[in-house]
Amino acid sequence: MAIIGIETLTYGVESVKLSTQFFEDFGLKCHKKNDGGSDFKLPEGSKVLIRDNQDPSLLKSELVGYGVREVIWGVDTEEALEDLVTGLSVDRDVMRDDDGTAHFLTDFGIAMGLRIFVKKPVVCAPDPLNAPGSVGRLNQHRKWRQRAYPKTIAHVVFAIPEYEKGFIFMRDRLNFRLSDTQRGFGKYMRADGSNSHHNIFLVNANIDLPGMDGKVRFHHANFGLEDIDEVMIGANHMTRKGWPDSHLGLGRHRIDSALFYYLPCPAGGEAEYGADADYIDDSWVPRDWIEPLFGYAQFVHNLPPFLAEPPKWELSYLTEDDTDK
Repeated sequence: MAIIGIETLTYGVESVKLSTQFFEDFGLKCHKKNDGGSDFKLPEGSKVLIRDNQDPSLLKSELVGYGVREVIWGVDTEEALEDLVTGLSVDRDVMRDDDGTAHFLTDFGIAMGLRIFVKKPVVCAPDPLNAPGSVGRLNQHRKWRQRAYPKTIAHVVFAIPEYEKGFIFMRDRLNFRLSDTQRGFGKYMRADGSNSHHNIFLVNANIDLPGMDGKVRFHHANFGLEDIDEVMIGANHMTRKGWPDSHLGLGRHRIDSALFYYLPCPAGGEAEYGADADYIDDSWVPRDWIEPLFGYAQFVHNLPPFLAEPPKWELSYLTEDDTDK
């Protein structure tokens, strides 16, 4: 194994104070904050750093606007880290910190890094489900919660104009696996040491959808919760705190089976509560979602215009030759 997931997301923001308050209300635990920035840490050990967008410590990139300015990927061993750095150094500058963290710029203009990451175990105990004819929970009510507390950083999403080339870089230089392709829309990829359906999604910045203008932009980050109850309790709490409501509300993707709830985020893009996504390994067969909207959602609470008509059920499975392209 090598890369096991996201170790740190560093945001460049317009307002440190507002962004910090958002993530505190969102359920992240703040460990340090001042006028220059704030640091959050999740139970798995991953981090979210908030910095002013003009902070000189932020790496230069092609990213337009606010949002995640750098993704640090967690690597499981020193040997794997050095192998990756050696490969990257062939054709780009790789800057090293005193702790060994390596920083570089991808071919598609996003700043990334590599760092040793020892993930902490996360313990969840989802309530058993009841259904007609199938009793999983007898004489036991479901858990009562007041707040949502994200446990993991599940994935990050960027819009880039040449998403196919972006996929090739992630595959050939960082050993990411293709999970699924949304034809003409984007590529879903997981790190070789992760079982998440995807750790990064590269969206076609040229598609005809709101917010897509052909430029490199941060889209959203997904934070993992235990179940649907925690998702909606978190959503209700954010509404009570006065944050703008989700445009789509609660939904479930078809592509990775995950529940979603996207919230507009003052740090840039959206912050997504997620739960109940698919977990996969190298025996997974990637799919080509020929009709991209069919893969997008099984259901959405606030049905958007682009889903007013049910999309066609069109998908196929990719062969090994297809995934090598």
